[in-house]
Amino acid sequence: MPHTTSVPSPLSGPERGAETGTRARVARLILEKGPITASDLGERLGLTPAGIRRHLDNLTSEGLVEARDARPHGGRRRRGRPARVFAITEAGRDHFVHAYDDLASSALRFLADTVGPEAVAEFARSQVADLERRYKPQLDAVPQEQRVRLLAEALSNDGYAATAGQAPAPGGGDQLCQHHCPVAHVAAEFPQLCEAEVEAFARLLGTPVRRLATIAHGDGVCTTHVTPRGDGAGGETGTPVSKAIRQAAGGGSQHQTDV
Repeated sequence: MPHTTSVPSPLSGPERGAETGTRARVARLILEKGPITASDLGERLGLTPAGIRRHLDNLTSEGLVEARDARPHGGRRRRGRPARVFAITEAGRDHFVHAYDDLASSALRFLADTVGPEAVAEFARSQVADLERRYKPQLDAVPQEQRVRLLAEALSNDGYAATAGQAPAPGGGDQLCQHHCPVAHVAAEFPQLCEAEVEAFARLLGTPVRRLATIAHGDGVCTTHVTPRGDGAGGETGTPVSKAIRQAAGGGSQHQTDV
C-alpha cells in the first residue's frame, strides 16, 4: 500500500562513491524493467559492455540479481545460444525496503485480535485516504486516457517503481504494474491492505480495475488491469474484491477480480 517513505538504494552500506551509485542505478533499472538484457541496461545507462558486465557480476555474486535464459517470443526457440536476461531476486527486492515488517504485522495482529478484522480494514482504508487526497487533484486535471500513466508516476514517486502500458490481454484496457511493494510481507498476512489499494485505484481512475497478481502472494509484480472507460460503471467497487483477495491469500498467484 503506497506511503511516503523514501526507498533507499541497495548496496548503501559502507561503500560509497560513483561505483556504488552506478551499481544502485543498475539494480533499480533491473527492478523496474527486468527481466532485461545486459545490452539494454548498458544503452539505457550509457555504460560500456565491460562496465555493465562488471556491475552485473557484482550484483549477481551478492545475490541481488539473477541471470536466466530469455523466454522465446511466440514459444519458438531460435537456433544458437538463448539470450540472457537479468531479474531482481527476492533478496534484491528486500534491499529496496522491508523495514518494520515485523512491527507492523504485530501491530495489525493485535488490532485484529482485540478489535476485530474490520478494524484492520478500516485502518487500511484510512491509509489509502491520504493517497487519494494527494493523487485525486492531479488525476482529475488530465484526460481519462492519461490517468493510468499519471497514477504510475505518482506511485513511483512514493517508492513503488510503477509503470503503465497497454494491457496485453484481449479486450483492451491498460495495465498498471508496481515492481516494488514495501509492505508485501505484511500484506501477505493482511490482504485488507491490497483490497483498500485496489478500491482506491478504481475510484481514482473512475473505472473498474482487476488485480491480476501481487508481490505479496509470490508474483514478481503487482499487476492491475484497468477496464476501458466505456466498459464499466464508473469505478464502483463491491464485495468481490475482498472475497477474491482473501481467497488468493490462501493460495494461487493470479487472482482476477472485478472492482
